[in-house]
Amino acid sequence: MNLKELDDQYALGVYARRPIAFSYGQNARAFDEEGNDYIDFASGIGVNSIGYNNPRLTAAIAEQASKILHISNLYLNRNQAELAQTIARLSGMDTRTFFANSGAEANECAIKIARKYGEKSGRYEIITLQNSFHGRTIATLKATAQDKFHKHFGPFPDGFIYADDLDHAKKLIGERTIGVMVEIVQGEGGVVALDKDRLQRLARFLRERGLLLIADEIQCGVYRCGEFLASQIYDLKPDIFTLAKGLGGGAAIGAAVTTLKDTLTYGDHASTFGGNFLSTKAALTTLEVLEELRSSGALTQTIDYFDDQCRAIALRFPDLFTEVAGLGLMKAIAAKDGRKRDAIIDAAHENRLLVLRAGENRVRLLPPLTIAKEEIDEGFARFERACRET
Repeated sequence: MNLKELDDQYALGVYARRPIAFSYGQNARAFDEEGNDYIDFASGIGVNSIGYNNPRLTAAIAEQASKILHISNLYLNRNQAELAQTIARLSGMDTRTFFANSGAEANECAIKIARKYGEKSGRYEIITLQNSFHGRTIATLKATAQDKFHKHFGPFPDGFIYADDLDHAKKLIGERTIGVMVEIVQGEGGVVALDKDRLQRLARFLRERGLLLIADEIQCGVYRCGEFLASQIYDLKPDIFTLAKGLGGGAAIGAAVTTLKDTLTYGDHASTFGGNFLSTKAALTTLEVLEELRSSGALTQTIDYFDDQCRAIALRFPDLFTEVAGLGLMKAIAAKDGRKRDAIIDAAHENRLLVLRAGENRVRLLPPLTIAKEEIDEGFARFERACRET
């Protein structure tokens, strides 16, 4: 039985997998079991923030694995405490952090913080934006304002209201509203960066009324957009923000971070695996690498160069593309329609370039933040060949 047959027979069929099996990687190159190299403009959907086989990360994981992987949250964990301290320092805010295993779990915790905060005033509703994506659990799926994700899984918990845009969100605020939850750059919804002025006005409006701004930075955070938080680019200090994806450099970890430091107390929330020794060590090391990359100016140079290449290819194929969207190394190139987009993505994979879908018609690009210039050049050369074949 070959690998595809094995997968088809025993794995739950919730993924439309491509028939490619990877065995190892190096920075922005992934190699399949036959030894073919692929340029990775997807990073495991924004997870492999410092690429494959980063020597500092692999050494840190190996060292931690030789000591202790897990002992539960019933005991002190130095890695976890130091990671929470690092997140507070990098965010520039006075925060406490709850560690989970994924972005959806981090958002679940954020929702619980908001609801407990609003309990005395009877406020519990959270407003989210159309085309948002906040997770696959029942609550975070309901928070996701895209009808296509809601089929089959109701009834859902109440307490989520959908706004068409930021201005509409302000109009929807009522006596039961506790806050607004936003992706500063919407990922699944099309790599759409929210308008800075409108978001700042909404944040002021919420603060004046004692309501909460919740920033879902699962995809756009951890230097993906150029700063530790996309919120920092927007000059915002959210009451709660969530991280995951690139935080562990490939290790599974999520974080709900809040300035409401005493809202959740003993017994309010927990996770068996969340914040274990392995994931927090991986995250500490990943943040060390990324902070150095940002401080040296190398990350800004990579962002500028990658952006130039995105815009160049969009201009080179005006019959295929209409615009470039996104922020930092969270980019999308909009095709003229969904059919063309899908054909481009298929051709890219045939040319051994890994890219992603987003929205109705966009090719999403999330390369490792450590991607080298020669890897960018080779990736766009393969992208161009794919475009010419489409």
